[in-house]
Amino acid sequence: MSETDDRIGSDRPLGAAPTDIANPELRKEIQRAIVWVSVVGLAMLAVYIAQPLLVIFGAMVFAAMLDGGARLIGRVLKIPRGLRIGLVLLLAIGFLVWLSIFAGTQITQEAAELPALVTSQVNLLLNWLQDQGFAIRHEDVQQVAGTLMSGVGTITKAIGGFLGGITTLVLVLIIGIYVALEPRLYERGVAWMLPSERRSDFFIVASRMAATMRRLMAGRVLGMVVEGIFTWLMLSLYDVPMAALLGILTGLLAFIPNIGAVVSGVLMVLVGFSGGVDTGVYTVFVYFAVQTIDGYVIIPLIAKKTVDLAPALVLGAQLIMGILFGVVGLFLADPLMAMIKVVLERRSERAEAEEQLAKGAEPDGA
Repeated sequence: MSETDDRIGSDRPLGAAPTDIANPELRKEIQRAIVWVSVVGLAMLAVYIAQPLLVIFGAMVFAAMLDGGARLIGRVLKIPRGLRIGLVLLLAIGFLVWLSIFAGTQITQEAAELPALVTSQVNLLLNWLQDQGFAIRHEDVQQVAGTLMSGVGTITKAIGGFLGGITTLVLVLIIGIYVALEPRLYERGVAWMLPSERRSDFFIVASRMAATMRRLMAGRVLGMVVEGIFTWLMLSLYDVPMAALLGILTGLLAFIPNIGAVVSGVLMVLVGFSGGVDTGVYTVFVYFAVQTIDGYVIIPLIAKKTVDLAPALVLGAQLIMGILFGVVGLFLADPLMAMIKVVLERRSERAEAEEQLAKGAEPDGA
C-alpha cells in the first residue's frame, strides 16, 4: 500500500464494528449472560483445581505455624526473620529425630500390633452385646466396615496421587517456607492484582486472617503437645499397653477437633480393656482427664478467644471435607472455616458501615 493510501486510510473513520449491539436492553442482557458464564466457569475451574488449592491452603497453614514460632522466638532473640524461621525448622527436625531415636523401634512394633488388637477387642464387644440380647451379627458389621473402607479407599485412590504422597508433603513444606520467609511479598502481589479501591480492605482481611491463623495453630500445637505427653505419662504410670503409641496418636489427633478426640478415645479404651477391666476403666479416666484439660484450659486460653466456631458447624465442615479429600480434608476443615469466618465478619462490618453512612446522609439529601 502506498504512502497516500496509508494517509487516506488513517483519516477515514472506521465505522461501527460488526460486534456492536445497538439495542441497549439486548446489550445489557448479554453483559449479564457473560457475567453468569464467567461465574459458572470459575466454579467449574475451582472444582477441577480443588486439590492443588487444598495443597496451597495447607502450605498457608504451615506458614502460619512457622510465622507464629518465629514471632515467639523474636520476643527473646533479636535476630533476622530468616534465622528465626530456620531455628523453628531445626527445632521441629530435632524433635522428630529425638522421637525416632527414643521410641522408634517400639512405636513401629506397637503400630503393627494395633490393628489386630483393636479387631479382637471389637469382636469381644460384639460378643458381649450379643450375650446381652442385641441382635448383632459379625457378618453385618464386617459388611458395613468393608463398605466404608471401600468408599474411603476409592476417595483415597482418586486423590492419593496428588495429596497422599511425599510429593505433596514436599510441596506444602516448600511453599510454606517461602511464604513464611517473605509474607509481605506475596501479600502485596495479591493486592496488586485487585482493583485499587479494594486493596485497603484486602490488607485488613489478610492481617486478620494471619493473626487468626497464628492463634489457631498455636492452640492446636499446644493442645497436641499437652495431650500427647499427658496421655503417655498417665498411661505409662499404670503400665497400659502401647502407652507411647497412644500418646503420639492422641497428640496427632488433637489437631482435628471433635472427631480426633472421639477416635483417640475409642482407641485408648479398646487398648486399655485388652489389659483387663481395671486397666480399661483407668484409660476411660485418663481420656476424660485429657479432654477436660483441653476443653477447659487450652482452648479458652488460646484458640477460642480468637476463633469461636460452633462445634456443629466445624463437625459439618469436617464431614464434607473428609468425604471430598480424606484425612487431609479433616485436618484443614477447621482452619478453612476460621478463614471464611474472618472474611464474612469483615464483609458484615463493611455492610454495617455503609448502612450507617447512608442513614447519616439521608437528612442532608432531604
